[in-house]
Amino acid sequence: MCEQVKITTNYATYLLGKSRFSRLKNLSERAIMTRICKKTMFNTHNQHNIGITTPRNIKDVLIDVGRQLLASFIILAIGFFALNWSAYYKIAKNEWEKVWGQEESPLTYIVETAPKASPSKVLQINKDIKLQRSQIPPLNMEIAPPDNRLIIPRINQNIPIVKVSSENLIKRNWDALEKDMKDALQSGVIHYPGTSIPGQTGNVVITGHSSYFPWDKGRFKDVFALLHEVVVGDRIVIYFEQDKFLYEVKEIKIVLPEDISVLKQTPDDRLTLITCTPVGTNLKRLIVIAEPIAKNGVPIQKKVAR
Repeated sequence: MCEQVKITTNYATYLLGKSRFSRLKNLSERAIMTRICKKTMFNTHNQHNIGITTPRNIKDVLIDVGRQLLASFIILAIGFFALNWSAYYKIAKNEWEKVWGQEESPLTYIVETAPKASPSKVLQINKDIKLQRSQIPPLNMEIAPPDNRLIIPRINQNIPIVKVSSENLIKRNWDALEKDMKDALQSGVIHYPGTSIPGQTGNVVITGHSSYFPWDKGRFKDVFALLHEVVVGDRIVIYFEQDKFLYEVKEIKIVLPEDISVLKQTPDDRLTLITCTPVGTNLKRLIVIAEPIAKNGVPIQKKVAR
């Protein structure tokens, strides 16, 4: 390329130096000739520059790649947190309360086993209205909610339990079963079809969202966003068909989605809570396993597996 430009430049100089070119009578002719020479040089230069790029320093290439990767990461991070803002708001709020202190969950009192009521007695009520109030003892009773509920004081959650029909499970219609479960999750956490119910021997499996698409219907898209805060020894309460079951957490683990052993029935009574982890993904499953310790305030004798 440089040789071609040099040749063209020398040729123009040669023309300008020729005696016949210097003897041009009309200056306009001289100007026209000059433009022709310059145009020839410009075209020659461009023709040899097509498709040719200046070699880049490896350092500059790495810097550009790093900038592009950083920009892509920032865009993905913004999109991820935008889709899961509700769940991560709960997590951030929980961490804030840990640092600055928080009041005891108002649900804590529910896990305490209510003392048994004493046998009823016929009370002799004083005719004096002012004394009647002091003679009537407080009612020692607990009113169960009308629907089935899961209560986890540690994360301050009181959630409806929705039962899903086992019809599609029996028919092995997996697509229909998945749709039934997705629809049910809009109304709370779900009792996994085909597993035991509280009070029966076996594995009671309950699953719920830790995070889900913000445009999805329902108010329970992130009820298990803080499930990772539960620790061994925590108490969990289930109200099921007007009975109160008290559980104690015994094990917490993380498994792959393909591990369906957590759904299997067991010879011992247990409660298994399942949700996706990390929050906002479905890469793994967080499993919380608890065993029953009381029913309606009466301690349950632990069954020994044979």
